[in-house]
Amino acid sequence: MSERTLQYFTFSSSSYFDDRGQSGIAQPITERVNVSYYLFSYYFPKGVGEQHYGEHHPMKPHRLTLTNALVFGYGLDKQIHHIYNPRAATQEELEVYHDHDYIDFLSRVTPQNQGEMKNMIDAFNCVEDCPIFADMYDFCRMYAGGSLAAARKLCAGTTDIAVNWSGGLHHAKKAEASGFCYVNDIVLAILEMLRQFPRVLYIDIDIHHGDGVEHAFYHSNRVMTVSFHKYTGDFFPGTGKLDDNGIGLGKHFCLNVPLQDGIDDDMYLTLFKTVIDDAVTAFRPSAIVLQCGADSLGCDRLGAFNLSIAAHGECVNFVRKYNVPLLVLGGGGYTIKNVSRCWTYETAVLVGAAVPDELPATIYDPFFRDSQWKLHPPITGKVDNLNTAASLQRISISIRNKLRYLQGAPSIQMQEIPPDLAGWLDSEERSKEEKDEERGTGRAGERREDRSNARNDFYEAREILEEEEEGTTPVTPTGSRARGKSRARGGRGRSRSGKVTDKDREKETPVPDDDASISIDLEDGPSTPQMERDQEMQQSIEMDDS
Repeated sequence: MSERTLQYFTFSSSSYFDDRGQSGIAQPITERVNVSYYLFSYYFPKGVGEQHYGEHHPMKPHRLTLTNALVFGYGLDKQIHHIYNPRAATQEELEVYHDHDYIDFLSRVTPQNQGEMKNMIDAFNCVEDCPIFADMYDFCRMYAGGSLAAARKLCAGTTDIAVNWSGGLHHAKKAEASGFCYVNDIVLAILEMLRQFPRVLYIDIDIHHGDGVEHAFYHSNRVMTVSFHKYTGDFFPGTGKLDDNGIGLGKHFCLNVPLQDGIDDDMYLTLFKTVIDDAVTAFRPSAIVLQCGADSLGCDRLGAFNLSIAAHGECVNFVRKYNVPLLVLGGGGYTIKNVSRCWTYETAVLVGAAVPDELPATIYDPFFRDSQWKLHPPITGKVDNLNTAASLQRISISIRNKLRYLQGAPSIQMQEIPPDLAGWLDSEERSKEEKDEERGTGRAGERREDRSNARNDFYEAREILEEEEEGTTPVTPTGSRARGKSRARGGRGRSRSGKVTDKDREKETPVPDDDASISIDLEDGPSTPQMERDQEMQQSIEMDDS
């Protein structure tokens, strides 16, 4: 066989790659990150993009595989400090929020036995929008596990920004599937974050109202929910009126921004920045969760807005600049080539890297052929804009007036634990990962991907997983700082490697103040043989003196 014939059969010359002609190809970033002002963690559960809702269903998890391909194709993995393949969430973790009967049903139902479980399928709303498909429960555990691992890392103070594009499924209720969502990973992540952070701000830029998250925290003043969405009364899910503000302690901590079809970049960004700035000023969040549903982009299969990828990314950039621990999640998005472009661009925004408009070469080139392989295709102006400057101003003024009722951010005693977690924490048997977490490492059972792999190795499922050393904190690049390390439980007074040095022990060990401290210990502390001997000696000295 000739050399020319051999070359024909190589993978790089196969039909997966298009001849772009004059369009150009982005060259991947090759320099690894050296200095950064914050630590960035990226979560991608292995196999999550291989799941399938059904042939004609608009939700396509394959968009996650496309996103990962572009992120690695641009070389953005070189700018990410830690890339994790998180462990799947356990049933017990899912039941921190969801009902046991509902989770038990999800774990047992399959396409083969769904006929026998029809009554339960109807009761839990797993019909039409939420079909039963193969490995459905595993899929839920994977994306929920990514969000929980990211939340734990933020709580431990070992990362500043955590991204899980497979998460963000905001419609799921406590005992019911809804809107393509079975398990509400956002609620689970926020509950985890409330163990460490006094106040969490939730921001939702999906075109659909974040009803599941709002419902979970409708009575709470520790979580403020802000949702920007289309609202006409009959657009799914039909909730999210401007007047829905929360109940009880949660009154005025629920903010809704109802919009009409066709809103453009300028209107959206102006309103978004005004509302979020007012909310942050009034609520003063300790951490932020940002749901980046990409169905608010123009030309979405189920959407009706006119947002560009650049404007969507500017919302992410604006939130990032508040410099508080940030969890970024995916969500809706049903024109998958635009979803993958959007989340790739937002990954670049979060790591502070500039990427060219030309897309990198991947085996998914045919998906982007119609737009000449561009990161920012023209997707705006396709729908008439029914919003007016006056209507948006009324929304902005109304929200500002609601925030005046807060009278300052609520003060929370940090020993408080969310009620849904209390019983679970009392009864659970600590695993190795949780013990690591308590020591401040925040490992949470996830495994870190070895970034020395070739950038397309993940397609061949040849990831090399590096088991991290027990009881140590991640080594940060030279010059970087891990904000909030003092928040890590048990992490105070430790050296950079996480081990206690002699110098650290000297700092941590209190020096007795002569006899005063001894007398306090003898009077108030528990009695020991040594204390009794000391007391006898003190009495004998007093007798000799007399």
